[in-house]
Amino acid sequence: MSALQLRGLRLAVLFSLLPGLGGLLVAATLSTHYLETLPRMPVPQELRYTPRNIHGTVVYETEEEDRRLATLEYVSAGVLVVGLGLGMVYLRQWGIANAISAEEDEYAQEQP
Repeated sequence: MSALQLRGLRLAVLFSLLPGLGGLLVAATLSTHYLETLPRMPVPQELRYTPRNIHGTVVYETEEEDRRLATLEYVSAGVLVVGLGLGMVYLRQWGIANAISAEEDEYAQEQP
């Protein structure tokens, strides 16, 4: 794999890991906000009858809020997993490239 391909792979890893982590951070912040602001009992007048368990506390949200938070969590986790997989491929290719380009192993014993 050429140096240009390795650089492109490294950028793909970064552009996968950072949005994945950022999305999970936003989902955690939104979940904490829901824990603080949403009612603990169903409120049918506001259509808040979908339960969500957040750290052992059940809050009731609308179906739209539930769908939005679940989608954010799943997409962010998926993007993060793709980034981790690409990162493993990058590290493997980078290690192979360095091993091939090494001139001489400084710890190898010389043959008589």
